Amino acid sequence: MERRDVSVAIIGAGMSGILTAIKLREAGIEDFTIYEKADRLGGTWRENTYPGIACDVPSHLYSYSFAPNPEWSHHFAPGAEIQAYFERVARQYEVDGLIRFNQEIVRCAFLGGRWQLETERGERSEFDFVIAATGVLHHPNLPEIPGLEGFEGSCFHSARFDHDVPLRGRRVGIIGTGSTAVQITSALVDEVADLRVFQRTAQWIMPQENPVYDEAEKAAYRDHPEQMQRLRDDLSRLFSEAFSNAVVDADSPQMHLIEETCRANLEQSVADPELRERLRPDHRAACKRLVISPDFYQAIQRPNAELVTDGIERIEPLGVRTRDGRLHELDVLILATGFQADRFMRPIEVVGRDGECLDSKWADRPAAYLSISIPEMPNFFMLNGPNGPVGNFSLIEVAELQLAYALQLIDWVRSGRCKEVSPSADVTERFDAERTEAARNTVWATGCRSWYLDDRGIPAAWPWTFDRFREAMAQPDPAAFEMA
Repeated sequence: MERRDVSVAIIGAGMSGILTAIKLREAGIEDFTIYEKADRLGGTWRENTYPGIACDVPSHLYSYSFAPNPEWSHHFAPGAEIQAYFERVARQYEVDGLIRFNQEIVRCAFLGGRWQLETERGERSEFDFVIAATGVLHHPNLPEIPGLEGFEGSCFHSARFDHDVPLRGRRVGIIGTGSTAVQITSALVDEVADLRVFQRTAQWIMPQENPVYDEAEKAAYRDHPEQMQRLRDDLSRLFSEAFSNAVVDADSPQMHLIEETCRANLEQSVADPELRERLRPDHRAACKRLVISPDFYQAIQRPNAELVTDGIERIEPLGVRTRDGRLHELDVLILATGFQADRFMRPIEVVGRDGECLDSKWADRPAAYLSISIPEMPNFFMLNGPNGPVGNFSLIEVAELQLAYALQLIDWVRSGRCKEVSPSADVTERFDAERTEAARNTVWATGCRSWYLDDRGIPAAWPWTFDRFREAMAQPDPAAFEMA
């Protein structure tokens, strides 16, 4: 039987969007368009440029499997280097010229067996498939603090870092204590005159040095690519066994080892017992996303740094007023307050079969079958969608596995097996019920507040081992899908 030609819309030109374009071509699909709301590719690495930004997944694991990079400068690459890597891969595979920049999609509607897309400019196009490669952490979460808009100094979210604002010798405040705040603290403490870190919740810090790759190591990787592959395989296995599989079993020996390491880091690194106790979390390590840093404890003990643990009462023109009545006068206020992790492709209006709206389906919370597809949304697939392994593995490897799965579904249509494919509601509900039950055994459900939790307090991430995720992604089960 002759294979059918299909067209694909890719929404987003970040890590997953670039991957999708490359793999579509490999599969013989040339009719695709990449829509990007910004003026450059790169996704989170384009938008997050704050001082000290680096990946918390090892560089050789946070790389496409088909595009290893022997030139990584550090074991954990800085953000600008990762952005340059994606730009280079996009050029190498000649997909950069296929991206329609400054073209934000505002609506996707399934009509007459095809997806009709509309941009904010009012342009309309039709496609057989949509792949939403919109990412997870891209809608900044702005804190609701009285008086924030009245601050007279410079104020910006960490994902909108204003590099035109001078910082040297100035009084800088950081609201937040997650990975971003920790990285900024370490990067700025020796530059600014005074640094105040406003902590609502203490974080466990996993000590992790970040050594450079010397020229001899880079040359060995250039000359012997098989060494890079072995390193990647070793990192993948180690990451899976020592971390990914640990966090989904709160009582595992690996999880207890992580906790012991974090506790020892705090005990051995912070000299002042009063400060040590204020830095000690009241929850288990990795209940929130585990923060990795070689030097945060050292940075917060600098003479010009202060950890502020009294709650913020309001923002005033001159600074931050805490509940103890103290005014912390500041020149610059950085909001390291995270992202709205439940938005995914929204605010795009997505309308599926028979007028079924995504906003209605997700009125309570986002859900998807295997984090990829949604009932009544035929031929629509997500990469790094709801309930995936966002908290416990390299999102590049996750996206590669998910895309390979989605390409098999697309191939059902190309081969003439069907014209439309979407998961059944019953299968999706059963999967979500099973996932919800399993999530109660993860460390994320051990008594802390985090962006992993949904409105019920249930962790919204993949709650099983990464090996199980690989198995689930190996081949779609036809019985789970409705085909037309």
